[in-house]
Amino acid sequence: MRFHHFANEVKDLETSVAFYKELFGLQEEQQIVIGEEKNVFLVSDHFRLELTSGGGQSVDLHQAVHICFEVNSIKEVIYRFNKNGIAALEGPIKLENDWQTVFFEGPNHEVIEFLQVNGERV
Repeated sequence: MRFHHFANEVKDLETSVAFYKELFGLQEEQQIVIGEEKNVFLVSDHFRLELTSGGGQSVDLHQAVHICFEVNSIKEVIYRFNKNGIAALEGPIKLENDWQTVFFEGPNHEVIEFLQVNGERV
């Protein structure tokens, strides 16, 4: 397992993308649409940031964030969490770029995403 990205929900996706490109020197890697939600991945040599907008969550009270770890097998992660009595918050989901993702909640209600970018399919 290795760190894949940090995600932040934003109110204005285009303004936020421009901000991180201009001030942080990040480059756009790709865009992914999941239902109503638009996601833009920005990268540097050692860091990946996902900006997300339009998923229906309110960002007025707090920012919706999550941390993501890249794994070799989504199946193994799901098994390990289920074995410990923890059900997925969302997923597994196969994305349009063939990535697979699943979200779980940590002990302090933090959202943890696991992402499989290649290999065995769910």
